[in-house]
Amino acid sequence: MSTKSDSDNVKSITLSRFLHAKSTTVDFELEDSELVFRIEAHAPGVFRMRCGSVASMNTEKLTSRARQQAEMLLVRQDPVGELSVSSLMPEEGDGWRIEQGDMVLDIMRSPMSWSLFKGDDYLLGSAGNSGLDVCDTEDGSSWCLSVGLDDEEVLCGLGETSGNLNRRGERLVSDQAASRVLPLLWSPTGWGVYANSLGRTTYDLGSTLPGECQLTIDDRTFDIFLFVGDPTEVLNQYTALTGRAGQPGLWPMGVWLDQAPGQTTDSLHAIAQSLRTAGFSFDVVRLTGAAAYAFQDDKPAFEWDALRATDARSVSSLFESVNAQIVAPTFPGVFTETVLFEEWEDRGWLLIDDDDGSAHIFPGDELSGGRPYGLLDLTNKDVYKLWSERQRQMFDEGIAAPMCNAQYEIPDGITARGGECGAVLRTVYPLLARNALFDAFAGHKTPQEGVILSSDLFPAVQRYAWQMGPAVSNDWAGMTHSLRTALSLGASAVPVQMHTLGNAEKSARDMTPELYVRWLSCLVFSSNFSFQAVPSLLPGAFDEKTQALVQHWLQWRYRLIPYALGIIEDAVRTGLPVQRSMLLAFPDDPAAHSWDTQYMFGPALLVAPLTQPGKSTKIYLPEGSGWWDLNTGWRYEGGTVLEMEVGLDTLPVFGREGHMLCLGPYAPHTAEFNSARLLDEVWLFGMPEHSPAAMRNKIRVMQMQGSSYIKGLEGLKILPSEGLEVKRRGAEVRISRMR
Repeated sequence: MSTKSDSDNVKSITLSRFLHAKSTTVDFELEDSELVFRIEAHAPGVFRMRCGSVASMNTEKLTSRARQQAEMLLVRQDPVGELSVSSLMPEEGDGWRIEQGDMVLDIMRSPMSWSLFKGDDYLLGSAGNSGLDVCDTEDGSSWCLSVGLDDEEVLCGLGETSGNLNRRGERLVSDQAASRVLPLLWSPTGWGVYANSLGRTTYDLGSTLPGECQLTIDDRTFDIFLFVGDPTEVLNQYTALTGRAGQPGLWPMGVWLDQAPGQTTDSLHAIAQSLRTAGFSFDVVRLTGAAAYAFQDDKPAFEWDALRATDARSVSSLFESVNAQIVAPTFPGVFTETVLFEEWEDRGWLLIDDDDGSAHIFPGDELSGGRPYGLLDLTNKDVYKLWSERQRQMFDEGIAAPMCNAQYEIPDGITARGGECGAVLRTVYPLLARNALFDAFAGHKTPQEGVILSSDLFPAVQRYAWQMGPAVSNDWAGMTHSLRTALSLGASAVPVQMHTLGNAEKSARDMTPELYVRWLSCLVFSSNFSFQAVPSLLPGAFDEKTQALVQHWLQWRYRLIPYALGIIEDAVRTGLPVQRSMLLAFPDDPAAHSWDTQYMFGPALLVAPLTQPGKSTKIYLPEGSGWWDLNTGWRYEGGTVLEMEVGLDTLPVFGREGHMLCLGPYAPHTAEFNSARLLDEVWLFGMPEHSPAAMRNKIRVMQMQGSSYIKGLEGLKILPSEGLEVKRRGAEVRISRMR
């Protein structure tokens, strides 16, 4: 069932009576059913609504498989909030009021409907009289939650888009890879909804009924979370519930160089050498195309593609000569017509075709080099362990990180060892592949630093760095496409998108010097980016003036690394992304929402890239803050529209008042960073009020007697904004108004 209008076999849920309540939960009995409807105060600002059998809600009685699947989605299973429940007054209706702080959920009995409030302010609730419908199917149950929408309600999140960040009017299906869906939906008005299911979830965001949002969930148990708060708090609570990214470490923050299709390893190395000789900074070389290594034909051990290198150590040593780390593609499969395929098919270690019990054969693709293969059954713990252990050997031999796209279009009728099939298997498979690689390359470290590069999207994807951006065209539209997908992923709690400067597989005819520099300057103020190792998309393709501008912006990038990595480390605590849309950062300023290619780069910097030719541009500075132009030092009031002429050596970037920008020294690559002194100088935007995003630095801001006292700035150059004076005393710096 895709929407409740698609089926006649639909019934509305009716609550027959109140059963019992604890400090964290309240249970209701369903009419003519053995199911229970439960509401939990899962955390402050978070309600959980579930409907299913008593056994399905008792985590202690779950099977090991069910427990494993639950942990794939949630890192916090048990509720930690407190609620109170009371009957509604007769004039309010026949039902109950459930309160958690200033968060109030009213539940009506027949048919069950609900309304969510923050204090006395209504946020959202059921569309019409029915809050939840159920349809029994051969495979289990299909639930439809209908939410009423105001005419101007904006809907954000739900994964990647290159279009409008307002998803209103779209229809998305979770297990269709092309839909690029993630499960968090929120509104700037102060609410969020998360469908906690591995089954197919269909989001009809007003495409069928303009005044309704319908979530249809194919699962035996209905399970959603309701969040109350501004968007930053919704992302904070959502990621605290579902998991947050680990630390990426220092080397991934440097610029990357991507191998071109068909390019030999020696040719790639020669390009890397030429970049280093010319003084263009980079840190990482990413091999592309077919998997660099795969299982041997007759042994469960990896061997390298002979056209690339003899083994991992040789290719790692080759690029060590230019101070570059290696990222290599891999895939979780074994080639057909090999002894190993036959052996693992007999063991049941590959995904099985239900029709004849044989291993399902997938057609050749880019990662397999065009050769057909069987997919490893990663739901089998022995297979999962073996694949992860073999990947760990690649790490030990010098590969810095793997790249693996494992979001396969697995047909219905294919079953894993644990019984997963259909939409559940399509959802679980890329999650297991990413997690196995994280275990291999990062899980053994303390802290768990590591990068697992992939374009796959699935529930809990935000736990794993790094997310690979889309393939784009080499024109202004391609630049905007990459920016919009990064902002949409950030709105869905993914902290990092890796951008590419152009596309080696597309014509570079439209890549003018102006576009190249504008694109590069935008990417400098992002999570990170890569050059493409084809002559037409490298700095050497352009004149000396353009190459000098590239040098200028690369110096800025490396100086920003402590700040950028500080933002990512902050994401581990808050769930906020590196690049934040105006809708996410300024929900209470409707005027800001239409400026949809502007973004906040972390908490301190507003970036307004030029996305079309020319020097003239307009910038909107959101209300509620003063803004300091990084290029001129001038201060502007919020709520202002500026018209500017912008040269190729500048980019409209504004510091938010009360914040600080911590910069490191310039270095040609991160191996030359002094780990004991990562910061070089601090820029102040007005009187400091917030501790800065600064990588692994103990900088703390305190306010006393009209001054700001900052500890941890010894030895750093401090650039105060106009009207402030700086006085040092040991490790402490006092910043006050000029007298």
